[in-house]
Amino acid sequence: MPTLPWTVPNTPPRGTDVHVFASRFETRTLWGALRFLARTPGVWRQVTGAPGAYGASLKAQPLRRTFWTLSAWESPEALKAFARTGTHAPTSQGLAPQMRDAKFTTWTTTSDSLPVDWSEAIRRLT
Repeated sequence: MPTLPWTVPNTPPRGTDVHVFASRFETRTLWGALRFLARTPGVWRQVTGAPGAYGASLKAQPLRRTFWTLSAWESPEALKAFARTGTHAPTSQGLAPQMRDAKFTTWTTTSDSLPVDWSEAIRRLT
């Protein structure tokens, strides 16, 4: 699966602070990676309509059992609301046993710096 390009659900105001979230998931098995892939479209639909979402992208390396997410949000609260509702909540709970490793990081940038570069997110996650 190629990288899903940076998608902008809501245009942020110029020059405003945004909350950036990046994650890296590694599944225990190839079956776990396939389950992750199968659930991606539902979560992707949710993020593209999420209040407070200023951008999102996904990098999938299913044969390496590794997935990366990168998103920008109006606030930490907007991110938490997304994560706890809709398709994301039951999906993350259902996939938790499939995970070998998960890493998360957040930082603040300005809306003028969007989209966030993948190399920055990967640097912060490693």
